[in-house]
Amino acid sequence: MYIHKTNCISAQQTFGNIDLQTLAPAVENKLFAKEPVYEGVPPGMLRRMGRAVRMGVGCALPLVKDQQPDGIIIGTANGGMEDCIKFLNQIMDYEEGMLTPGNFVQSTANATAAQLGLMTANRKYNITHVHKGLAFENAVLDAMMLLKENPGFNLLLEGLDEISTYNYNIDYLDGWYKEDLTANAGLYNVDSKGTMAGEGAAAFWVSDQPERALTKISAVQQLHTEDVAAVSSFLQHFVKFHLPEGTSIDILIAGENGDNRYRHYYEAAYDLFDTATIVRYKHMFGEFGTSAALALWLACQPAFPAHAIKQRTDADPKYTLIYNMYHKNQHGVMLVERL
Repeated sequence: MYIHKTNCISAQQTFGNIDLQTLAPAVENKLFAKEPVYEGVPPGMLRRMGRAVRMGVGCALPLVKDQQPDGIIIGTANGGMEDCIKFLNQIMDYEEGMLTPGNFVQSTANATAAQLGLMTANRKYNITHVHKGLAFENAVLDAMMLLKENPGFNLLLEGLDEISTYNYNIDYLDGWYKEDLTANAGLYNVDSKGTMAGEGAAAFWVSDQPERALTKISAVQQLHTEDVAAVSSFLQHFVKFHLPEGTSIDILIAGENGDNRYRHYYEAAYDLFDTATIVRYKHMFGEFGTSAALALWLACQPAFPAHAIKQRTDADPKYTLIYNMYHKNQHGVMLVERL
């Protein structure tokens, strides 16, 4: 599957004039997305959109303004949870009386895909995958299968999530976020449990045609386990099966998030691919269910910022492995080939 165009909205300057060298700081251990001026969205409609839907629609619209896709495939861990909580609170406050329908409409996980379909009058394949930390990997797999069944299709693929007060509080109480204020520039140097919350959206125009493509997604796979030995074996077999004979991984984009309880998963990957350039990205974008979408966007860029590179080698950057772990038992990998 080939990526031809891509957009990203994140806590860094990744939309429009891209600047990855300047690292924007976190605010109270949260990396909030920098929302751009959304062009092409009617103000009345934009006003009713929740944050997640705004980011998803605003990120994807520029990719579909010239050509309608044959399918819209989105991955999200939580969808518009903030609007969902607002609607539930209204049920309590108004005793199920005069409720505002807007919060309900914007709160469903498939609201972004639905809005994109309505705004572009697209009546074709439209689906949203909601699988926590593997939502985007499932969306990628769905896109690859759809292209195999329908050669010549063009698809819009996207991953997105927001920081909602509800989810943040639940995850914070569960120990997933750091208790002490931490600078994201030094996230990997702090030896403590927890990480930083993040949000964002990354959209891709994909097809099975190589002409004028940026990169190629060769394979995607996922694993549920807490056994580090199983993860190491999983990564070895994935690379051995999908990588051409006589080649090796040149770049490893790892989802290390600063949580010292689960660093050993990434250390196992570093040991396996010790001759590769190692890139980390969660000090830029934070931790959320579909952060792998932003890692894929990063893999499409011509160069990586210096602050993201843990280890640099002189290998020709052709084969990139993206490995991400979410909440200790969801592991996803993607093999990306630079063209």
